[in-house]
Amino acid sequence: MKEEEVNRCQIQVWYPRFKSDSIKTMIHELPESFVEYLTDDHGPFILPLSIDDSDALPNRIHKPEEEEDFEVSEGSEDESDRPSPPPSFPELEKEIKESIKALGGSVFAKLNWSAPKDAAWISSTGNLCCNSFSEVALLLRASDSLIHDLCHAYDSCSDKTISRPPKFFLALRKWYSSLRPEMEFRCFVCNGILVGVSQREVTGFYPALLEKKDELIAIIERFFLYKVKGNFESVSYTFDIYVTNDERVKLLDFNPWGAFTLPLLFSWEELEDKLKEEGNCLEFRIVESQCGVRPGLKTAVPYDYLDTSPGSGWDEFLRKADEELEQQIRSPQAGA
Repeated sequence: MKEEEVNRCQIQVWYPRFKSDSIKTMIHELPESFVEYLTDDHGPFILPLSIDDSDALPNRIHKPEEEEDFEVSEGSEDESDRPSPPPSFPELEKEIKESIKALGGSVFAKLNWSAPKDAAWISSTGNLCCNSFSEVALLLRASDSLIHDLCHAYDSCSDKTISRPPKFFLALRKWYSSLRPEMEFRCFVCNGILVGVSQREVTGFYPALLEKKDELIAIIERFFLYKVKGNFESVSYTFDIYVTNDERVKLLDFNPWGAFTLPLLFSWEELEDKLKEEGNCLEFRIVESQCGVRPGLKTAVPYDYLDTSPGSGWDEFLRKADEELEQQIRSPQAGA
């Protein structure tokens, strides 16, 4: 794998070329100060101070009436014991709020390559839907998988010269609550040939896929031939798609061949051997019975998230959960 192959899979690189066949996305260059905030694993887990508290998760902010809590008495050691003020990114927050509004009020966030899927546990809704800057920041800051983008994107490159890209980008993608997980697929292209297609959500068995298998193969192969082949410069790579109810295909992502990209229902050796087969080597794999279900990726709660002090990640999470619960309790009463 070469650095240029990894770079082509960054969403800010491929999306402009494929936007007509993808999900509506707005991309923002991240200031280095925000990147440092995401990579700071030594300080407390505190959300950025929002410029509009009515639209964000509660923040622990310094209030004048609490001034005595911040005073340093005469003879104290130094001022290092004073609580640090929450970080603030007003310009970035304003841009993100405008994009969220333009995308219908709810978005799915990801960096250059990866999405914070391992951080869904910290969301009060249990998914990656974000309605505010604070919810975006919460998921990004809570994710361990994003460390790959931030620090290790080029680790598998044979010609590695850098440890991170010169710039990071945040992609906000329009959120669709009606998407069906069984209609997402990963496609494997080896030496310019589509050799494999795998069900993307391998933790579930969906009987309907058995009936649509031949139809889906034709739809996906046609999309590859007319939309992807010749328009993406790498020779070997993968791309993720979603097939809609009316048989349209939406391009979701590109990933490099091998390394950190999951082969799902295949192995990389199997996929490479497809080129040795005579005739049409394309194979379409789905979970064909309950026995074929694969376990999901396990993610543990990081130790530093156990901090429940004011302003900590768990403090913000619990406050949000309490608000959601109170709203659910009030809703039936309001409709009674």
